[in-house]
Amino acid sequence: MSRLTLVVPQATVPPRHLIESIVAAALAEDAPWGDITVQALIDPDLCSTATITAREPGVLCGTAAIEVAMQLTDGRISVTFPRPDGSRFEAGDTIADISGPAAGILTAERTALNIVQRLSGIATMTQAFVEAAGGTDARIVDTRKTTPGLRVLERWAVRCGGGSNHRSSLSDAVMVKDNHLALLAVDGPLALTEALLAARSRLPHTVHVEVEVDRLDQIEPVLAAGVDTIMLDNFALEELAEGVRMIGGRALVEASGNVRLDTVAAIAATGVDIISAGALTHSVRALDLGLDFAAGPSRPVAAASDGVSEDATDQGGEHDLP
Repeated sequence: MSRLTLVVPQATVPPRHLIESIVAAALAEDAPWGDITVQALIDPDLCSTATITAREPGVLCGTAAIEVAMQLTDGRISVTFPRPDGSRFEAGDTIADISGPAAGILTAERTALNIVQRLSGIATMTQAFVEAAGGTDARIVDTRKTTPGLRVLERWAVRCGGGSNHRSSLSDAVMVKDNHLALLAVDGPLALTEALLAARSRLPHTVHVEVEVDRLDQIEPVLAAGVDTIMLDNFALEELAEGVRMIGGRALVEASGNVRLDTVAAIAATGVDIISAGALTHSVRALDLGLDFAAGPSRPVAAASDGVSEDATDQGGEHDLP
């Protein structure tokens, strides 16, 4: 894989309140009544430093989630990042430097790692797809095949890998798929065109309309309705090229189905505008990242380094041991 570096603008990071909501739920799942191991063994005011380090190469995504996990657990924890989301790293590279109360770092460790490992896996996979389709105008996009509750983060990871996002939800765009067509086209191609035209008349002009087809003979009836995008689903390569020719720029052309890392280059070469791949989010492997504390003595929070305030309030709360 090349050393391509894709630095993602800060504006593409999800709103912080959404990250906080997801991370807070994950923290509550992991320590519903507190971290009893830490409560039994670690002085809550003992301050230390730790580092998240890559154990294999990849593309980074999830720095904001690391910071939120740490600060929701204990607001006195400080996190800095040597590299931005969207950048490549190698095995041994530092992902995050963390300082503050050791108890909070220990409690937040697994939640922070779970999220950044998965998101970085998605970003890494996406960049591989983008590079494979290089030299064409095809845009690599995700699908709604995301982990329930994590879509906003996983779509962020796709962007960090240089990909783009499809519709975020069922509320964002009209997308007529095979099961819709089974209901709409029972009376033939003309009935399908009329149904799509009727739908367009009821929709605001700003709504994007996409229709999935699985045969070449469905293209003209769909085009007659003035749709914005036609998805060619599970077409052979020769049929994809023919579909692009038939559509002739009258709508965007999306390819979907059987999109893998070993097939995406050939699909892109057919001239399609968009390639959607569920594999970007549903078939990824979490990258191997680890958190380790620095060797040497820790110190009380009152003597902590800059960025760790001794009078900051613990956001994680305290719990009595059962």
